[in-house]
Amino acid sequence: ILHWRPNAGTSVNTQILTEISQCVESINGVKDGTWKNTLSFYKPIIKEQANASEFPQNYLGISLQGHPNKYYMLIREERLIIEAESSLQKIMETLQSYKLRVTLIFEGFQYQLDDFRVRVGKAVPNNSENMRGIIMEIEYLPISSWEISHQIMGEFFDIWKEALGKRSLPGHFVHIEPNFAEYGLSDQYTSQHTAVQYDIIITQMVATAISSQGIRI
Repeated sequence: ILHWRPNAGTSVNTQILTEISQCVESINGVKDGTWKNTLSFYKPIIKEQANASEFPQNYLGISLQGHPNKYYMLIREERLIIEAESSLQKIMETLQSYKLRVTLIFEGFQYQLDDFRVRVGKAVPNNSENMRGIIMEIEYLPISSWEISHQIMGEFFDIWKEALGKRSLPGHFVHIEPNFAEYGLSDQYTSQHTAVQYDIIITQMVATAISSQGIRI
């Protein structure tokens, strides 16, 4: 999963997103529907200060369109990722142990390029059109091994950078190498790996916003 890092003094906007989508189509990407993933940040409701240490400081809840019956909880401080039934989200709300801070919606178009699936989309707060970021997912379908697919993905990314570079857009895509082993995940790629990458993307979006705009997400 890649995150768009705007040049200094610039920000993400609809025109950049449109040009990126057009670039995917220019290298023979065929539009294949839409996609939407939801990330929600929760903080604990501490009723008694003495119990504060019993709860993680916060957690990230993730719903992925490709896995509608699953819900992912990620606790960054503990390097913990939990995959559960989607009903867990309702249970957590009923328990009232955590309060929703903010929800980000990631949505856009999906493309097929031979053996690759590419998703390009924007990040916006729930009930808002104020774009906070642009991301791109690249998936090599024939191989589920993260290590084996690395070289192939790297070659694809080189082609993509060359095509995108011709458009002289004010920024570039960045990929932060995830350490899946920290979360106890194996080399075989799963939706839990995707959830971990989204947490990294969120961290990068906040860092970019603070450094380039002086704002907080």
